[in-house]
This record gives sequence, structure tokens and C-alpha cells, in this order.
Amino acid sequence: MPPTYHDVIIAGAGPVGLFLATELRLRGCSVLVLERAADASSPLKHVPFGLRGLSIPSIDAFDRRDMLDALKTRMVGRDEPAAAHWLRQERRPAGHFAGIQFFRDRIDTGHWPYRLSGAIDTITADMAGVEAVLTARANTMGVEIRHDCSVEDFEQSVDDIVVHAGAARFRCGWLVGSDGARSAVRKAAGIGFTGTDPEFTGYSVQAELADPDRLNPGRHYTSTGMYTYARPGIFGMVDFDGGACHRAAPITRAHVETVLRRVTGTDVTVNALTLAATWTDRAFQATAYRQGRVLLAGDAAHIHSPLGGQGLNLGLGDAMNLGWKLAATIRGKAPPDLLDSYERERHLVGARVLDWSRAQVALMRPAAASRALEAIIRDLIDTPDGATYFADRFGGAGLRYDLGGDHPLVGLSAPDFRLQDGSRVNEHLRDGCGLLLDFGANAALRALAARFGTGIDYLSADAEDRLGLSAMLVRPDGFVAWASDGADIDGAFQAATLWFGQTSRHLETPAG
Repeated sequence: MPPTYHDVIIAGAGPVGLFLATELRLRGCSVLVLERAADASSPLKHVPFGLRGLSIPSIDAFDRRDMLDALKTRMVGRDEPAAAHWLRQERRPAGHFAGIQFFRDRIDTGHWPYRLSGAIDTITADMAGVEAVLTARANTMGVEIRHDCSVEDFEQSVDDIVVHAGAARFRCGWLVGSDGARSAVRKAAGIGFTGTDPEFTGYSVQAELADPDRLNPGRHYTSTGMYTYARPGIFGMVDFDGGACHRAAPITRAHVETVLRRVTGTDVTVNALTLAATWTDRAFQATAYRQGRVLLAGDAAHIHSPLGGQGLNLGLGDAMNLGWKLAATIRGKAPPDLLDSYERERHLVGARVLDWSRAQVALMRPAAASRALEAIIRDLIDTPDGATYFADRFGGAGLRYDLGGDHPLVGLSAPDFRLQDGSRVNEHLRDGCGLLLDFGANAALRALAARFGTGIDYLSADAEDRLGLSAMLVRPDGFVAWASDGADIDGAFQAATLWFGQTSRHLETPAG
């Protein structure tokens, strides 16, 4: 009996794979998710070690797909006793760079003129909560998820792929590897993975200390590394050993105590380990995000240290960018190079995040030059320009794709305009289609949207604050493909053709 066919098989049921699966199902694609782990639960996915700050693009993505309210119910609040120590300060931090905090009261929000006041810009959740929300949505949408089923190899032809998962065989049109840093899909596809080797082993530990008061709470640089401590026994450490102790052997109480004493310079005693894990600052990126019918997303495409909480957000951005493009390709409604734009757009974003991680490592090194640089960064980061720059890079408010066009809004995330009928722009993106928002009831724009069928929704509505716009065309992932402050709509036609392809009828630029 031949294997059952799916439009897409996704390797990996983490947040990236699950989000991508829901994006594909939104446009009617059949999806099978294969997950190596028999049980998705892990104490490392819960507070404190599973704590994640979602960036502005990630928050927008959850809102545009009607999952933000569900995620809010799983937010980690400021009063959460096990939350990170920096959540309980008089000045509200907006993030950090290598442990150096920048604060909201220093940020100039005027730097982002198209970010409307009142828009949500901070959500702190744990990985368990994020996965629970995405799993529930995937189940509701009919995504098939199989645990204890690991993709090991595949055979690719011009028309399809046969996936090998142990003794099982599955057939699909496309295979997406979101199966982590050691991605079997990436390796089987022969895609290169290049970058910089680790300088340190990082530790996340929950332990019982003989004298919890011997260590000072907070984050501290030392002559041998760095540590972060929250009483009574939650700490992270960075030991510049070249990554030698990551996955080298089981983590023992004695080993943790030795490293803790070396990094902190104290004779603190660890009585017992509750939980311990290691990580490194290895920063690698796939040389290509696509090989034929195989695509990569998330950690399969890029890995770096967890400094600054960029990894989850980077992977979710991959999923949001890829989903609508792959679905349009499967349905035969995509322009010829639409799927190739996934790598063009996301590879550059990934490379910037990897460099952001490397820069933090340079600042953390136990060297005089790093301490001197740290002092300079501390001065800069507490200025309005400095805090705004770091907030932009950290939070993603300024993320822009190079989509051409003359308007400064093109390539940015669409403003979530509050319309006169009480609805918001994000609510009109929940069907996974593009959106042509027309503030002026332009008949030519309405006709343009109609020519592209179900790919573009047309909405004529006024807003409480138009930000000077007359109309904008938004891609299904929420990024602006065209915007205008006047009546000229030639650019709208060109952008619609670029991102949504031709219709079955001959198209001419509609008259204004």
C-alpha cells in the first residue's frame, strides 16, 4: 500500500513547526508534523528556564492569527515569584544587551512613526505556554501530529518526496525541516551549516545552596566569566571553556559546584541539584534555506546563544514568512519566484541576529578590553538614542524587508489601525489573505483587488488615525507591500502582481 500523501510534512513539533503548520492549514494545505520526542513536556520549558520575551513581530503574528488572547492567559506576570529578577525593578527594563539593561523611560518611540500608540510591545511567556497555544490551534485546524516519529532520511524527485521515519514511509509535496540545530533534514539535504564555534559553556541551574545569601542577586561579570543569580537557588553561569562541557558528560552536583565557585570567586556549596542544563554560543547558519522541495526554518536554519531571547522570535518569523508563500506555491497561485523570496528575506534577518549574539559574547569575555567596552556601552545604552537603538534591534519594531517602493512604510509591519467601525487591521488578516486597505473608497483599488480573486481582501474604511496614508497593500504575513499618501495607484498594481501573481484574465493597470 503506497504511503499516504500530504501537501507538506514538517519535521519538528516545536513552536516553529506548529506555527508553520497552522499557517499552511489556514490556506487549505494538508499537513503532517513528525516529532522525534515521545513526550513534548520538559521542566526546561517552564519558568524560570523556559521564560521567553516575545518580540513585536511575534506579538503581531499571534494577533494576526487570533492567538494573542490565548497567549495572554499564559503570560508570566511581574508578580510571578519564580520570574527573572529583572522583572521586579522600579524602572521598567525593555531588554538587555549582554546583561546590560536598557529602560523604557529612555526610549524615543517617535523613532517608529508607523507604530501606533497603545500597540502591545511586551509579552513574557514560557515555552510550555507558547507550545500549548500553538498545539491547541493546530489540533483545532486538523493538523496531524505524530510523536516518537523522527525523520531520518528522504528521497526527493521532481514531483514529490518520500520521507523515511524509522520503519514508516510518508509521501509529500514539500518537506520542511524545523527539527533543531542537529537537523536530520538539513543534513540529508546536503545543505551546509557554517559559522563560529563556541567560546563558552553556559549553565542554567536550579539547586539547593548551603548558604543562598553568599551570592549577590542580579547579573555579574567576573574575572573568569559571568553569572546571574536569583535567590534562593536559581542561577545561570557562563564559563569560557570553548564549549568543552556542553553535552560532554552528565551534569553532576560536584561539577556545577566547581564551575560556580570558579565563576563567582566564592566557596559556595551546592547541596543538591534540582535541574541543570548547558548551552553554548555556537553561531551557525544554513548556507541555503531551500534545496528543491526541501525547506528549513527555525533552529534547523540558524543557531546562536540564547542571549537576549532572539531564537524563538527568529524562528516564528521564519514560519510566518514561509507559510503563505509555500501555500500559494502549492495551490498554483504564486508568482514564479515567490518561494525564493523566503530565503532572500529571512537569511539576512538570521545573519543579523547571529551577529547580535556574537557582539554580546565579545562584551562578556573575561578580558580588560571587554570590561572597557562594557563601560562605554553602559553609558551609551542609557541615552535616548542608545536605548532606542538597542530597543529597535532587540524588540524588532524596525524590522524591514527590502520590498522596493518609495514609501517609507513599505517593507515594515503594517500599523494596526483602529478603524471607525471598531475593528483593527490585524483582525482583518486572520484568514491568511492579503489586505488592500483603502481609506478613500477608490473604485480603481476595489477593481484591482477583485482581479486577484481570493488572494487579496479589499477593505474600504476610515481610521481614527490614518498616519497620513490614503491606502496600503498588506501581504498575508502583515508586511506592507505598497503604501500611498495620495491618489496614485500604479504602485499598488505592480506590488499586487509581484506578491500575488497574475490572474487568469489579461491584466492592465486600472485607471485611477
